[in-house]
Amino acid sequence: MKRRTSRPGAGPATGPLRRNLPLLLQTLLVAALALPAGVALAPAFLGPASSAATGENTPTWQQVPGTLAPRGGTADGSGGIGPLTAAAPRPAPGDLAAQLNETLKTDGAGDFTGMVQDALTGDVLFDRSGDAVRVPASNMKLLTAAAALRTLGPERRFSTRAVAGGAPGTVVLTGGGDVLLGAGESVPDAVLGHAGLATLAQSTVRALVAGNVTVPLTVQLDDSLFTGPALNPAWSPEDVAAGEVAPLFPLALNSARFDPASTTGPRPQDAAMTAAEAFYAQLSTAAAAAGLSVAPGVGRVPAGNAEGDAEARVLAEVQSATVGQQVDLLLRTSDNYLAETMGRMAAIAAGKTGSNDGAVAAVLEQLDDLEIPAGTLRAADVSGLALDNQVSARQLAGVVRAITSGTDTRLRAALAGFPVAGLTGTLGDRYVDAATARGAGLVRAKTGTLNTVLALSGYVVDADGRLLVFSFIGNGLTPGAANKAALDRAASVLAGCGCR
Repeated sequence: MKRRTSRPGAGPATGPLRRNLPLLLQTLLVAALALPAGVALAPAFLGPASSAATGENTPTWQQVPGTLAPRGGTADGSGGIGPLTAAAPRPAPGDLAAQLNETLKTDGAGDFTGMVQDALTGDVLFDRSGDAVRVPASNMKLLTAAAALRTLGPERRFSTRAVAGGAPGTVVLTGGGDVLLGAGESVPDAVLGHAGLATLAQSTVRALVAGNVTVPLTVQLDDSLFTGPALNPAWSPEDVAAGEVAPLFPLALNSARFDPASTTGPRPQDAAMTAAEAFYAQLSTAAAAAGLSVAPGVGRVPAGNAEGDAEARVLAEVQSATVGQQVDLLLRTSDNYLAETMGRMAAIAAGKTGSNDGAVAAVLEQLDDLEIPAGTLRAADVSGLALDNQVSARQLAGVVRAITSGTDTRLRAALAGFPVAGLTGTLGDRYVDAATARGAGLVRAKTGTLNTVLALSGYVVDADGRLLVFSFIGNGLTPGAANKAALDRAASVLAGCGCR
């Protein structure tokens, strides 16, 4: 990488300007990259972006990010990407290893493993115990995202239905896998809140009025789509209490959050009933406007007696954002609840049970189909919250390479979900110092964070125009130490290569 030089005729920086120059340069760099948020993408990424348009007044937490421009290229209105040349030189493994081994030093206990591959050929450019299985934290979500996209397809939507029960006036709210429901009206340009319970309630009342129903309405809940324990025994009770996850149900408001604008704090412990009560309130309002009444309370359909089956008369339904958009959201925000739900929906689509066991089996099956050796992999959940998960850097890099290769077009929908260094998602507040400036706006990677675990897996186009995929995993680390900086510096090394 060439060093920056002063412009001709410029004198030396002095006083406050000199002291603040590194910060000023970093700020200017990030600003330049943010317009239009430069990030390099491979030739296989050509074509329209999979994300939906964003409404002008849509809150940022509901938006789907647009396609980012490539390094040295431009992004047009259709989301097209300028191609990269396959003739671009690759980093020399020896030089790359020297830089990464210097960077991947832990602060305190523990150590890092790592794998860097040329995305085009799969050739290994850096291998630091890359086959050793480690706790991957939320990097596990990369496996789940790939399995969901391949099994369900990126355009699949989940339906939440109101169906007619056996008794006159009975309305059965039936969960179909959408845990991003909104309590109000549907918001077509949103992901969170794309399907709204107020819209469902209003459509239900119109159907009942058209059917000449005049008796008081009763509301029941059918949340039987998922089976097995709602809480994974591998999850720490402290994590559940803190709201890292909650009992899993096939319908929920705001990804099982009380407030759609909040992504922290305790979650509802019965997200399905919370959603049903919100539907009940909306139905009561819509029914009153039509001259109907609703009996108090919401009853749960007993297990084995679900009335929301294929033969039941559907009164109304609302559909979720696409699977591709939901995968984008779960990668960007690292939402455990959404990831676990997506795993169960992938399991059902694959003919397995909608349980944790089914989700794990579905993910492992897709890795096998992708020809990613997974014999050493151990999965206790599909979100990465469990400490019993064991995945290698080679396996994670393999998944990233499958996503970037373009061989399976279904996986392209995951590209926009990778957080961008210094700009979006869980990397939005990182890469903001001089040591990581080379990676700002260029590195796209999924983060992973547990108490003594850090991971970072993603892709970057280096300074020579070569697409690289990587995975770095740290286990046994000292909590609170400055180990994230080591990961960010390592990815920044890749962005700045060279390395010859």
